[in-house]
Amino acid sequence: MKNLIQLLIFLCAGWFLASAKKSKPNVLFFMSDDLNTALSGFGHPQCKTPELDKLARRGVRFENMHCQYPVCGASRASLMSGLYPYTNGTLGNAGTLRGNMPDVITMSQLFRKNGYRVGRVSKIYHMGIPPEILEGTAIRDDPQSWDEVVNIKAPEQNAPGEKTNWSPKNKSSQSFTGVVAEGDDLVHADGMAASHAIDFLKRNKDKPFFLACGFVRPHVPLVAPAKYFDLYDRDAMEAPEVPEDDLEDVPQIIRNYKSNSASYGVTPDLHKGLLEAYYASISYMDAQVGRVLDVLDELELSENTIVVFTSDHGYMLGEHHKFQKQHLFEESTRVPFIFSVPWMKKQHGKATNHITELLDLYPTLANLAELEAPKGLQGKSMVSILKDPASKKWKKELAFTISRNGGESIRTHDWRFTQWGYGNAGMELYDLKNDPREFTNLASNPKYSEPLKKLQQKLELKRTAAGYSAKRFGGKKK
Repeated sequence: MKNLIQLLIFLCAGWFLASAKKSKPNVLFFMSDDLNTALSGFGHPQCKTPELDKLARRGVRFENMHCQYPVCGASRASLMSGLYPYTNGTLGNAGTLRGNMPDVITMSQLFRKNGYRVGRVSKIYHMGIPPEILEGTAIRDDPQSWDEVVNIKAPEQNAPGEKTNWSPKNKSSQSFTGVVAEGDDLVHADGMAASHAIDFLKRNKDKPFFLACGFVRPHVPLVAPAKYFDLYDRDAMEAPEVPEDDLEDVPQIIRNYKSNSASYGVTPDLHKGLLEAYYASISYMDAQVGRVLDVLDELELSENTIVVFTSDHGYMLGEHHKFQKQHLFEESTRVPFIFSVPWMKKQHGKATNHITELLDLYPTLANLAELEAPKGLQGKSMVSILKDPASKKWKKELAFTISRNGGESIRTHDWRFTQWGYGNAGMELYDLKNDPREFTNLASNPKYSEPLKKLQQKLELKRTAAGYSAKRFGGKKK
């Protein structure tokens, strides 16, 4: 009898521990760098991302997800704090989130305070790429956010291989330099990051964990092993079709900002090479996501691990005759976003077109893990969407994104309204139903004065709710 009682106690204890583990789901968070929605699972006709497509089939695709500032530092600070840039004070790449908000409880820090083992691999907060990968540093990191960190040191543009600058007028480290690199996946930055993420999973498989794994591709330099370039035919690359006079109706303050003729010098032939290099580096990054997810399966962790993949902001590759980021067109503000919750299998493979923002991630993960989030988060939990991608419970009607030169933009289902210089340096209005690629600025068309006025009012309300004050940020309206 005594042995039977001991056996029952042992079995009950085992059941309790298993239940406790299920009550604390793991989190595996992937973030890419400078990635737009060029994923085959998001409908891109040329870029190949089979591993992320698999992840999308076991999760929900968010096809209308927008960043809060199309530059690395500000966007990442917003995502990690659950706060708009006007509130957390990070408007660009300078400084740090905690330098602006010493008492902030970041997304990963919340999990750390609740008994999770929390790790960071490579770039999550802002890092200078490529300099900090060349040095193996992360000088703007937030130590309070992690139990352990791994900084990656890799050769970047110095890797042996065929090197081409596809933007000959830009000679800096931010040029569109592509490297058809020698060596296998593991001698370059994202392959190293995946290996360290795998090591973290193996060491922490028996405890609740939160792992943030940052991949630096497709941020320039566009480095990838040769086999990923071999996936693409350079001559077949298709550049965006843009009207020659596309920028003639936009405010002067952005018309000449980082113009191709002055800043890049990308010709039609060079453009093809740039696209090939960008897609090759995405396919390389995609393969590293697959390596980590394969090990997650092998360790039998998949059924209790929430997996999220996104980018910090979009990226322009010739749309509107523009390149890179810091603009407020759709290609800059929109990001790919995949959210996999293993126990919500009925929704796997579905997509949502609900308007969402990157700062919504923090309250969503807190909700799913049943953690008490800090008061004052400005994002909203997306659990209702994860339960039903067509949910009518989701009420967010617009995404709010800001940028340099006092740029502010709201994106609704039907419209994009943007103003510059906090409203003093010009406006843009696009009818997204009839002009989804934002070619025709209607701001000065009297036929659209009524929607313009309503959107101006919505933006004014949103900017105040997002923490704007003229005293703090300047730009008092006339």
